[in-house]
Amino acid sequence: MDTQNLEHILKNEKTGLLVSILIFIGSLLVLLLLYRYTMQFIRKRMNKNQKLGGFVIGLLKLPLLWLLFWIFLQILTSTAFLSRWDISGDFGRITDILVILSGGWILIKVVRVIFYSLEKKLNIADEDNLNARKDLTKMKLFEGLIVALIVVTVTAVCLMTFEKVRALGVSLLTSAGIAGIVIGFAAQRSLATLLAGIQIAITQPIRLDDVVIVEGEWGRIEEITFTYVVIRIWDERRLIVPVNYFLEKPFQNWTRSTSTIMGAVFLYVDYSLPLEPLRRHLDLLLKDHPKWDQRVANIQVTNTQERYKELRILLSSRNSSFNWDLRVDIREQMITFIHREYPDSLVRVRVEETAPTDNNH
Repeated sequence: MDTQNLEHILKNEKTGLLVSILIFIGSLLVLLLLYRYTMQFIRKRMNKNQKLGGFVIGLLKLPLLWLLFWIFLQILTSTAFLSRWDISGDFGRITDILVILSGGWILIKVVRVIFYSLEKKLNIADEDNLNARKDLTKMKLFEGLIVALIVVTVTAVCLMTFEKVRALGVSLLTSAGIAGIVIGFAAQRSLATLLAGIQIAITQPIRLDDVVIVEGEWGRIEEITFTYVVIRIWDERRLIVPVNYFLEKPFQNWTRSTSTIMGAVFLYVDYSLPLEPLRRHLDLLLKDHPKWDQRVANIQVTNTQERYKELRILLSSRNSSFNWDLRVDIREQMITFIHREYPDSLVRVRVEETAPTDNNH
């Protein structure tokens, strides 16, 4: 094919568009094959260290794809067939956005890996994990804050690449006035919630895995974010509470300073029941009980009523879950003991018969 025929083909718009599509498809296939080969090469190199390999692949997977796409755009914009259409500006803007997003992606990955490595050093499985839970709570909250700041910053920088958006932003700033006041009132609650999340991260009235009673529900803190807290209730339900609830309303935290706890078992028995046999039987039950921490165990009469007396059995355990199981077990064993040894000492209603009176005398 001579030069004149080639120029004739190039001048033909339909032929130029067809050739452009073929170049588009061919370049895309070549870049996808290059991407696949590169990822396979990285996986083979990182087989010895799976953790490092997973981090490197996760770090480079999306930025590498965007880099190849940037190369692809450069090929298209430099092709003679596309010179008749004024699209270089749009492709250039897309390229800039891809570079910005790649930088943000890498920053988020690095932040998460740093916090992940710090969290792995914490021994959450230990029974005395108070300090570990303190550090974990701070890490989770500040990790979310840093990632959110990166996302907001990257989004703002991407929007600033558009001239119309930039001009709109300048006009909004210069004519804020009433709109600024309205936006300020609208954002006030969100800002207060965010500040409440930061305050909880610093002061820590609650921590991850704390045992709490909120709205009459017993459960454990499962997740803490800057806007809400997830509480896993004992029956596997989830209670979602706004984060500022823990700064504005009272609640019970059973593991605020330590995981050890005391619980009470109440029995209602007849006045004729002696206490010493119950105390000896309680000592026997607790002697080798795995869920009693050997700190507190006693029986006391804490109240009296017309028909019965109230006995309180006070028991201590290493944590709230152990204490719940211990109280259930001791309550069952003590009721069985009373029923077997003193069957007449359970609460009952006394009916006294009086001699009939003769009204005739």
